Amino acid sequence: MKQSLNKAMSERDSAEMRVPAPSYVRAMLPYQPGKPITEVARELGLAEAGIVKLASNENPLGASALAVEAAQAALAEVARYPDGGGFMLRQALADHHHISPEMLVLGNGSNDVLELASIAFLEPGSSAVYSQHCFIVNRLATQARGAEGIEVPASGYGHDLWAMREAVRSDTRVIFVSNPNNPTGTFVAPGEVRHFLQQVPANVLVVLDEAYYEYLAPEQRSGSVEWISEFPNLLVTRTFSKAYGLAGLRIGYGVAHPDVADLVNRMRQPFNVSNVAQAAALAALGDDAFIERSVELNRAGMVQLTRGLASLGLESIASSGNFVSVRVGDAGRVFKQLLEQGVIVRPVAGYGLPEHLRVSIGLESENSRFLEMLAAVL
Repeated sequence: MKQSLNKAMSERDSAEMRVPAPSYVRAMLPYQPGKPITEVARELGLAEAGIVKLASNENPLGASALAVEAAQAALAEVARYPDGGGFMLRQALADHHHISPEMLVLGNGSNDVLELASIAFLEPGSSAVYSQHCFIVNRLATQARGAEGIEVPASGYGHDLWAMREAVRSDTRVIFVSNPNNPTGTFVAPGEVRHFLQQVPANVLVVLDEAYYEYLAPEQRSGSVEWISEFPNLLVTRTFSKAYGLAGLRIGYGVAHPDVADLVNRMRQPFNVSNVAQAAALAALGDDAFIERSVELNRAGMVQLTRGLASLGLESIASSGNFVSVRVGDAGRVFKQLLEQGVIVRPVAGYGLPEHLRVSIGLESENSRFLEMLAAVL
């Protein structure tokens, strides 16, 4: 039965696909995540315990113990559907940001909110503006809607906001700004972002992705959520995947004017955030001590990595996130050889950076292992 089914599928695959799909869907390439430890261990025959993963900007401390405890308790109710409106978490986030719950959108990770915004505001015949080297989901979300992506050349690997403003056309509906940006780590000062918002037409939605907000230095932190009262065309996204350490539970959120949030919420899948994720996020939001430890570890790790890379004569991009992108020349070769030594980093050729690797900040011992192996490979 299985063989006959496989034969039939093979014969069908040899013919033209009978179910039509839009050309812009056929042209898309799937998102390529960082390699997981289990896959590398299986492919290369390495022991999982000896592999260092610095590929996906995860928190090396893991998650808050309070969040893990809350998630474990929520497992007892997994037979029940979650609260589709996320009432308790939205209320906690509203209190955290001093806003009304009607301004919030919960997502299956903050990238889900980026997708939802694109569904709500983009369509064939419209356009979206984003920067060269920007978070790739911006481009994919635009392409998936059949809209035209307008990629603006980067300035110093980062967003050129003034060029992005000039790129806006009459059919532009969305501008994506990632701050800090992934994978470059570049950062635009709050004053510049606010001035940019003043120049953007009111009928164009600005999606300000602040996934790495918690890692910013105090002087870098903007009042972006507060700006929404002045700029109702602003949508700010945050995540629990990075500093909060809940990447595996997939939960993030967006903050916007209630009218914008209402439209984006209409695009959400029913129960798009699990009860386990909601419970963990609610507990994580209250664990300030864990965030402080995570930020301090990241700050020390950033110094360790950038100094180590400089001692190897390598150029890295100044980063405000929990990662650093470094130019190594033949990045594909270096990535492969590091992989063979049990060190996973992230090649970023798909972001227009074929000579760079992105390296997440890990524990001190993990950073040392990476630098040691990189020196050996080079």
